[in-house]
Amino acid sequence: MRSTGFKERAMPTAARFARASSRLAALFALLAPALACAADAPAPNKGDTAWMLTSTALVLLMSVPALGLFYGGLVRTKNMLSVLVQVFVGFSLVTVLWCIYGYSLAFTEGNSVIGGFSRLFLRGTFDPVTQNFSMASTFSRN
Repeated sequence: MRSTGFKERAMPTAARFARASSRLAALFALLAPALACAADAPAPNKGDTAWMLTSTALVLLMSVPALGLFYGGLVRTKNMLSVLVQVFVGFSLVTVLWCIYGYSLAFTEGNSVIGGFSRLFLRGTFDPVTQNFSMASTFSRN
């Protein structure tokens, strides 16, 4: 092995701590203004919400078969059904997780970054007058 003429030595513990501390401080300095200046969310518009629901449904209807066919094309013919089932199970699992806690984190009052857990398992989103979930879970303010 050829020598380069420089001595390699281990970095002292204090220098490692100083470097890690400065990186952490820089990260905090980058993220702090976004957290401090977070404004209150505007009131949802019914038209915007309806368009988002329609767009979401279209994307899911297109992407689930597309992912299944894409990943199915990467395997042999005998494994195609298995891949399609895996994609469908993954999609179903994400849907169940959204109903358990995703809706609550996205649409409830919490802090300026993420919501709370007041509507876990879609609690309080059923409208007993109309006997459905859609209007209560989208436009309700209670």
